[in-house]
Amino acid sequence: MTIDEPGGARRGAREEWDARAASFDDEPDHGLRDPLVRRAWADRLADWLPGRPGAVLDVGCGTGSLSLLASESGHRVTGVDLSPTMVALARAKLAGRDARFLVGDASAPPVSGQRFDAVLARHVLWTLPDPARTLRGWYDLLRPGGRLVLVEGVWGAVDPVGISAERLTSLLAPIAPDIRLERLSDDPALWGGPVADERYAVLARASRDDRGSRNDRASRDGRCSGDGRGSGS
Repeated sequence: MTIDEPGGARRGAREEWDARAASFDDEPDHGLRDPLVRRAWADRLADWLPGRPGAVLDVGCGTGSLSLLASESGHRVTGVDLSPTMVALARAKLAGRDARFLVGDASAPPVSGQRFDAVLARHVLWTLPDPARTLRGWYDLLRPGGRLVLVEGVWGAVDPVGISAERLTSLLAPIAPDIRLERLSDDPALWGGPVADERYAVLARASRDDRGSRNDRASRDGRCSGDGRGSGS
């Protein structure tokens, strides 16, 4: 998980996650050290990711636990995280596998125009300053028929943080033709125990031929950049 903000805030976020990297996998759903938790996530990913081996981009990959599950299913994985320490741990975790890990912004992955069969993000989008823009960017990294796999939630009773399922699906509606919502709060195996807050997954599939919509979005983005109203990442 990363926080992608400009300037000093971005550097501060990188330092924070670097400092947390050594203990990051202690959380049951981060390290997946419990066999039951690991199996629960493996089963979900088997359903969410393409059935055939393909190219998967794991944005905000952290230490690479979900990347490893995807790789074990035969997918070619590219992971991106703002924290160099997290990336180093992910590289070690997937050493010898068909996987690469890059230090970079989750909202603008440094993948040089590569396209993917799936873009996977867990507990990342809510940290980013412009979720709508980020979702458009991630969607444009998909091959025709590819899918976004977004695991998010809202945590805390007093000062809740996160992004609700309602908001996330509303942000996706203008760009993705096929959206599916799965509630995850009632599956304690995913979290190492019962949870009371909102946790869910949203899957958005790109159409088989969305070249027209991609060109339309590129045209709109170009106009926004030209008149100075486009937001920066």
